Amino acid sequence: MSDELNGKPPTSYNIIAGVFLAWNLIGLMFYYQQMTLTPEMMASMGAEIAAFMDATPVWANAGYAIAVNAGVLASIALLLRRSWAFPLFALSFAGVLVQDCDAFVLRDVVAVWGSSAYYVPSAVIVIGLFELWYSRSVANRYYR
Repeated sequence: MSDELNGKPPTSYNIIAGVFLAWNLIGLMFYYQQMTLTPEMMASMGAEIAAFMDATPVWANAGYAIAVNAGVLASIALLLRRSWAFPLFALSFAGVLVQDCDAFVLRDVVAVWGSSAYYVPSAVIVIGLFELWYSRSVANRYYR
């Protein structure tokens, strides 16, 4: 209670912001790994998966890049209690939707990856919505 009166966030705020940062850094790591795959590495995944990944349009990869980079910056902003955390989380979420639009709407990722193709994108969307909600809900209480 005294933390709120001083405008300082509770410990849970820093823990949640730290988890967001870890989550988004993992996403950035996966992005980097995917963008630096060699032809040999792609071939080892199987022809159908390699062809699907190779056919990903530039705008979908850009959505992925925006999602992970904006997510990392938003998480840092949240840790620093900056008001630009929410707009950056919104930009990150928009990047996720662009990427998923390509995979699920324009191309049939489930035909290539099977039903497991739903797991990670579903988690990313749920966590992204939570990041949006949380960064918006704490804005008036803790941001500088």
